[in-house]
Amino acid sequence: MLQNFEKYLDGALSRGERYAAAGLPDARRLMDSAMALKSGRLRLQANDAAIAGGMAFLEAELEKRDPKVHEPLTSVTWMRDMPIKSGGGWVEFTSNFFVDYQMSGPNMYGMQAGQSTNIPIVQANMTKDIYRVFNWENILRVTFIDMQKSQGIGRSLDDLYDKGVKLNWNKALDQQVYLGPIPGSTTYPGLINNPNVTASLVATGAAGSTNWNKKTPAEILYDVNTVMVATWAASQYDVSGMARNILIPAAQYAYICSQLVSTAGSVSILTYLLENNIGKTQGVDLKIFPSRWCAAAGQSSTDRMVAYVADQDKVYMDVTVPIQRVMTVPTVNGGGAYETLYAGQVGVVKFMFYQPAAYADGI
Repeated sequence: MLQNFEKYLDGALSRGERYAAAGLPDARRLMDSAMALKSGRLRLQANDAAIAGGMAFLEAELEKRDPKVHEPLTSVTWMRDMPIKSGGGWVEFTSNFFVDYQMSGPNMYGMQAGQSTNIPIVQANMTKDIYRVFNWENILRVTFIDMQKSQGIGRSLDDLYDKGVKLNWNKALDQQVYLGPIPGSTTYPGLINNPNVTASLVATGAAGSTNWNKKTPAEILYDVNTVMVATWAASQYDVSGMARNILIPAAQYAYICSQLVSTAGSVSILTYLLENNIGKTQGVDLKIFPSRWCAAAGQSSTDRMVAYVADQDKVYMDVTVPIQRVMTVPTVNGGGAYETLYAGQVGVVKFMFYQPAAYADGI
């Protein structure tokens, strides 16, 4: 209907112009009336636009905004499971010294009888191991236009990107600890896939399966005690070499937390394991944690139990240079931006002794 009115006004103006050209009376009055109506219509349109804009502004003001920025769901556990030695600066390699003792002669322990003259001589063999160090770098890039836009929303893009870089650093260390820098490679293994650590299959339970969800609490305790005793014996029965840290997949951890020991009523299998393992009698405080890296990490992609001693004298990893901002430079590439370089340096997982560690597969 409004469109027809507009056409009518345009037609009236056109006729007024023709009438004026032909010298007809009242032509000017017709044109003035049409122009007045048209200008009034334009004012109405302007008022409509102002009302629409005001409603949009009102809707924005009435919007409830959550100021929290929700970051991705993720988890890193390297700081829980791996002792770290920090510092040392920018290097190519790290090294460790080891010594072996040997006694010469048939009378190894040196005990003397009445006619014995054999006196052993102590000897020491010094060795040195070299370990590779890996560089880590990330670039934080904020464009000039994005920086200007961020001023209008009250958020710092630099702060958001900084959190993303630090998350990437932690995820890189997580992989370094458990798998090594190159997943699938045995050249630089991690905590759960070192070929020098003895790996064995857990015993089959009465139900005909090695899986913990088909075993009794006593059978699961037997599996835990087996790896603890194995590491204890391999360490020449040095109690400090008895495995006291155990990592298992999340599914098995949930099972032993939720299942109760029938003879104890309200005691979970986890509590039963922590209070009745062989280490309890030797002053060893056993700790069992869930680890997603243990799932399908064993032989034939079975679930793996990793038993070890989380102590710097037994196993650790170097972080020679923790994450740091190295430099910030402007660049005109891509429309102009500021680029900040983050860098760090990380070593590999170093087993000082392999005897305190063991893998038990098939749980």
